[in-house]
Amino acid sequence: RRATTRPLLTRWQQGNNQERMMEMGDLAAQEERDGVRMSWNVWPASRLEATRIVVPIGCLYTPLKAIAHPPPLAYDPIRCNGCGALLNPYCQVDYRTKLWTCPFCLGRNHFPPHYAENISETNLPAELIPQFTTVEYELQQRGAVSAPVFVFVLDTCLPDSELDELKDSVQQTLNLLPEHALVGLVTFGAHVMVHELGFTECHKTIAFRGTKDYSVQRVQELLNIGPATGGGPRGPPGAAPTAQPQLQQNGAIGRFLLPVSECSFGLESMLDDLQRDPWPTPADQRPLRCTGAALSVAIGLLETAVPRQGARVMLMVGGPATCGPGLVVEKSRTEEDMRSHTDIQKGAAPRLKAAQKFYQELAARAAASSHVVDVFACSLDQVGLYEMRSIVDQTGGLVAMAESFTQSVFKESLRRVFKRHPDDAPGSNAGAMTMGFAATIECVTSRDVKIAGAIGPCSSLRRKSPHVAETEIGQGGTNAWSMGGVDPDTTLAVYLEISKNAAQKDQPSSTKRRYVQFITQYQHASGRFRLRSTTLCGAWAPDGAEATPALARSFDQEAAAVVMARIAVHRTESEEVSDILRWVDRSLIRLCAKFADYRKDEPQTFRLPHEFALYPQFVFHLRRSQFLQLFNSSPDEAAYYRMILVRENTLNSIVMIQPTLISYSFQAPPSTVLLDASSVRSDCILLLDTFFYVIVFHGETIAAWRDQGYQDHEEHAAFRNLLTQPLADANAIMEHRFPLPRYIVADQHKSEARFLLSKLNPSVTHNSTDIHAGQAIPTDDVSLKVFMEHLIKLAVES
Repeated sequence: RRATTRPLLTRWQQGNNQERMMEMGDLAAQEERDGVRMSWNVWPASRLEATRIVVPIGCLYTPLKAIAHPPPLAYDPIRCNGCGALLNPYCQVDYRTKLWTCPFCLGRNHFPPHYAENISETNLPAELIPQFTTVEYELQQRGAVSAPVFVFVLDTCLPDSELDELKDSVQQTLNLLPEHALVGLVTFGAHVMVHELGFTECHKTIAFRGTKDYSVQRVQELLNIGPATGGGPRGPPGAAPTAQPQLQQNGAIGRFLLPVSECSFGLESMLDDLQRDPWPTPADQRPLRCTGAALSVAIGLLETAVPRQGARVMLMVGGPATCGPGLVVEKSRTEEDMRSHTDIQKGAAPRLKAAQKFYQELAARAAASSHVVDVFACSLDQVGLYEMRSIVDQTGGLVAMAESFTQSVFKESLRRVFKRHPDDAPGSNAGAMTMGFAATIECVTSRDVKIAGAIGPCSSLRRKSPHVAETEIGQGGTNAWSMGGVDPDTTLAVYLEISKNAAQKDQPSSTKRRYVQFITQYQHASGRFRLRSTTLCGAWAPDGAEATPALARSFDQEAAAVVMARIAVHRTESEEVSDILRWVDRSLIRLCAKFADYRKDEPQTFRLPHEFALYPQFVFHLRRSQFLQLFNSSPDEAAYYRMILVRENTLNSIVMIQPTLISYSFQAPPSTVLLDASSVRSDCILLLDTFFYVIVFHGETIAAWRDQGYQDHEEHAAFRNLLTQPLADANAIMEHRFPLPRYIVADQHKSEARFLLSKLNPSVTHNSTDIHAGQAIPTDDVSLKVFMEHLIKLAVES
């Protein structure tokens, strides 16, 4: 294999430094530089070969990932007149004629005068410098707009203790907002109350019936406000609108939306006086809660006041909607229970379709106006998150779920929404919130690449182009998407395919290059519009027998696992989980049969290349995960886990699929161990990170020593350090994560140990004969060893 690889690498060395780095497997450098991970970094040269590699060509792109480049460029980008791609380091520049050739469409373009006067081989603009494949512009033609807007939508059908904690959390949040940010307050129970913050004589609210769905026109009439003027239709990313909305002319700002600096005292006073919903609730009934109507009114208010500008609706709800549009369950507890997975599968959830349709319509309205909807659900019961999933996913919203508003999971997660850049950050980032608003993303590809779709927190802009493929994956049929709210961890999976005419006989694959460019436009927290351009260049697989080894060396198994997991999760919306599991299994068998080394019908000869060594483990744990297994979970919980998976970056997604396990003991320094039952020992401490939970697990002997207080004696300082080290590491894991993970301290053979045991590979079960191999897990699930034996047997079959 080494002998056949050398001449191939020699040919590839004709490419630029970035391509050589990528071909050598330096995937981390590309992610650090561009915020990109790809399932395949060398692509098959034909569409037929692309179908044989099983795992689709997917790109995981994080638009707002912090990059170590200079501050945003204070000028507008240059676009190609033919395809709309931006000037980038892969453009060929003719310094004599002052022309540049676009690598995407091969069109020739003139530099504008201010470029042509100064450009030379030794004096290049930042976007042409080879290492700056990702650059960010602060758009000058689009002036600054109003500050970001936050509308708090609070559920008042809560016990007094819960409501007090909720009010306190919102009051603390006001201190985290910029002073110029606009805020509004909507509360709801049996009715919807819009609070007029600008009326200072007393606390004034406008009431809406909770049983009705209000259009934006009806909201304008009842609130006595008019639409913002001058907001023309949105153009493509980077284009200047014809005019900016005149925010002070519609009456909503100054009455229902005020800057924090002007209304903080009055708003805190309103929150202090806020009481539990007075509508009587018999013991055998649920509270009347009009969640859907409240969201409809809040979105209507923002559509009127700040159309097509950055704004967030922050819903904090403590139970299911029991009246009005978006109804999830009847108010009577005795006549109707909350729907379960079984009810949904059997079609016995009569309110499901109507509620989903209502929230999808709300999501379309919010996405069209670039408004974000966040949901903080805190209840022991379900709240209808399964029905509300579309309104969060399509607007780029955040979601957090806890059992109570008193828990730190809610309080700390809410605080982290308003995370800021350091004060010493360059340019306008200094001290600004890390979140972005009104984001759109456009994908431009070279002629031999097509865009199949995207899966993540986005909605299609339905923009047709020659780059769009006939096959659709996720949000397909377009090359541009609205992402709404974005933050440094928001990641979109874009799926690509090879076009029919990709194979060109007049140019060898070793010298051909393919190009992909992501153009992201968003409103910065400072109010300025920014545009980030990321341009990717890569190689095609060589022809003939060299193709398969070259593809194998370029495989990124972590990115591939996340790409496949997103497809599986997306398919749960329309297919049975059993069918999806069969598809996952067949895909893994085909992949191993394609790239493994073996002799037909001889399982003992099976060998996987090291680039694929972990991929079967990822699939094994994905099959057992909460994303595809519905046992012991509610529809709301399943929706919650899936919503988080499809928006997080590659590292966090891999932790969700295959949690990390660290062992602490006297015998060895802390080290990562197998996610296996054999790793559980009585004389060690385990730290499990599942992303949603962080578990510190004490072995039986360690727990007994701790209970006897050995750590309190100076002669046992080493034991005290052993106990404190995993706690410190757990805090470090939880410090920057959103939503805040649930923190659990468990002891072996105690009830909390189930959180750890459920994630382990059951290599030791109640049927095992070797009782000293580790913690026995009472389950009938197959172990990884049995899974791999069946996989190898099926992969080598003739």
